[in-house]
Amino acid sequence: MYIHQLPDWPRFHWNWERLAAPLASVRHRQGLLLGHMNALGFNLRQEAVLETLTADVLKSSEIEGESLDAEQVRSSIARRLGLDVGALKPADRNVEGVVEMTLDATRHYDQPLTVERLFAWHSSLFPTGRSGMTRIRVGGWRDDSAGPLQVVSGPMGLEAAHFEAPASARLAAEMQGFLDWFERDSSIDAVLKAGLSHLWFVTIHPFDDGNGRIARALADLALARSEQSPQRYCSMSAQIRQERSAYYRILEETQKGTLDITPWLEWFLGCLGRAVDAAQTTLSAVLAKARFWERFQGVPLNGRQRIVLNRLLDGFEGKLTTSKYAKLAKCSQDTALRDIQPLVELGILVRTVAGGRSTSYALAQV
Repeated sequence: MYIHQLPDWPRFHWNWERLAAPLASVRHRQGLLLGHMNALGFNLRQEAVLETLTADVLKSSEIEGESLDAEQVRSSIARRLGLDVGALKPADRNVEGVVEMTLDATRHYDQPLTVERLFAWHSSLFPTGRSGMTRIRVGGWRDDSAGPLQVVSGPMGLEAAHFEAPASARLAAEMQGFLDWFERDSSIDAVLKAGLSHLWFVTIHPFDDGNGRIARALADLALARSEQSPQRYCSMSAQIRQERSAYYRILEETQKGTLDITPWLEWFLGCLGRAVDAAQTTLSAVLAKARFWERFQGVPLNGRQRIVLNRLLDGFEGKLTTSKYAKLAKCSQDTALRDIQPLVELGILVRTVAGGRSTSYALAQV
């Protein structure tokens, strides 16, 4: 029996005494992070938001086994935020859709959550009307025409069912009850509401696909309301991706348990706290980037050099060679080498030990 089959569903309850301390701790850390970020200038805050949202989009998709192009995601978010990050890479429709949903949830946190808004999110996730090779019902509740919706894992023929969602005939009433609670119940702390809304939505599982990503977007919306800010500086999805096994384990245990969801909320608060702590790493990277450009602000650099240096500062994977420089800057390898040589002479880049055809470059430690 799943919790949605219990007679008292959805009357969730929890042990407040067990949650008071972890809730106070995560609220305190939220406040410290916001204080640190608000002390930065506008441009640095925008840079931190770009890093956070990029991680959120990438990791939320990775949780579902889908890998997006990081450069496309970053370009799409930067373009929508009006940020100049150099050469913007065109984004595929599926990337644009995930970005649209994420930004709508966070930038417009103060707008009401409605059926139409959820349908728009779902449509943006599946612009072709397909999930992989399978045609799905987009922008509408699932209809169970292919049988009950189950969450399964394992090789074909040996699948293990972890969860079976409520029958589709219940969805309209279930979702209306959820939306009424989400918008009207102000008796619960907004951070706890984020954890409960994630669990409640993903248990109803109203769509053919995309339920996990939308559940995480709902949690982000509730967290933005808890901070009364559209600026997201920590990524819950990135932290869940790191703890994916624990996430699926506690979710399955909760959905097969009772309506006392204390363990789930304890895990959610712990995960959020670790996400807030991890955001300090993003803050450090943004500050390091700012110090770099402050140090070299008087150095005459062309547009190609700035594009490549920003990519290195953003965590470029692998080694920088003249061919990779040429690809990033959209120039010839001869031009790339002419750009690189003065950067080495200025102490901005250093050559690696290997020479000849294996020559590569890295940012100097500054």
